[in-house]
Amino acid sequence: MTGETVRALARECGFELAGVAAAEPVADAAWYRQWVSAGYAGDMRYLTDRRAAVREDPRNLLRSARSIICAGKLYQTPWPLSTEFDSETRAWISRYAWGDDYHEILRRGLERLAARLGELAGEFEYKISVDTAPLLERSYARLAGLGWIGKNTCLINQQSGSWFFLGEIVVSLAIAADQPPPGRCGTCRRCIDACPTEAIVPGGAGYTVDSRLCISYFTIEQRGSIPDEARGGMGANVFGCDICQDVCPWNRCAPRTADAAFAPRHFAPRLEKLAGLTEPEFRAMFHGTPVTRARYAGFLRNVAIAMGNRARPEFRAPLRKLAASEDPVVAEHARWALDRVAQKSR
Repeated sequence: MTGETVRALARECGFELAGVAAAEPVADAAWYRQWVSAGYAGDMRYLTDRRAAVREDPRNLLRSARSIICAGKLYQTPWPLSTEFDSETRAWISRYAWGDDYHEILRRGLERLAARLGELAGEFEYKISVDTAPLLERSYARLAGLGWIGKNTCLINQQSGSWFFLGEIVVSLAIAADQPPPGRCGTCRRCIDACPTEAIVPGGAGYTVDSRLCISYFTIEQRGSIPDEARGGMGANVFGCDICQDVCPWNRCAPRTADAAFAPRHFAPRLEKLAGLTEPEFRAMFHGTPVTRARYAGFLRNVAIAMGNRARPEFRAPLRKLAASEDPVVAEHARWALDRVAQKSR
């Protein structure tokens, strides 16, 4: 079994990128420990609890592991970037969450790939991961030749940019490992300078992301109140953030996917509509997409902040309704937004 065979099979299974890394500990594990110790994981306990130690060695996931097959699936669509989109009345949802949940799409593709490998190599043990297992997936993807880790911590491929999902198959097969490419960010600081909340900070051998300052973390992972000082920088982002990828020069010519699963179901929905959603309507509107991870109350909190940042007078009525919410976090953020509208009207 060769890496070229793996790449050919991966293409048959719907992956544009693929490579192989050895299933052994990586030097990045030391930096990961430092990142956790610095508090950069915020309240994401799944990154800091007992699973943090499991990430030290992929053989903790599969005792017989000898290789890791890393695959990438493009999700770039022919729709505007957030940095090109200008609307005072609409919300921004991160591009990766516009369509179907990528977890199931990638898992199905990786299952097909494992079956095709079995046809050629015979029976073997394997474990599939789509950012669900304690595995330093970007580090292994880099070693597998899929790209380098940029200053914004995204994996960047020279030809394909960073608009791709990652998935892995940890296998008991011995497959020759690929070579990592050199880093090509150079002196570029566009992602660092463009981040409204200054979440990209010095760390490790270069830069890293302090989750406690990141818009994606605020809108998806954080439960409860968002710090006052961070709200203004969140703009109209109600789920995730694309800014650091939107400004990356390597994404200027990134190829676009033809997969209809990643086309937007609700491109840049109106803020007033989102503010008026009942919980069943929220679940129905975003069923089968990653957006439900924010949970209903967290999503309304995000919508209230976006409305406060736009501060349009017509947002008063929906914000007053949110301010009367039984959820104290939603109500508090709606009151903050109403104050912003009032300040702008003076």
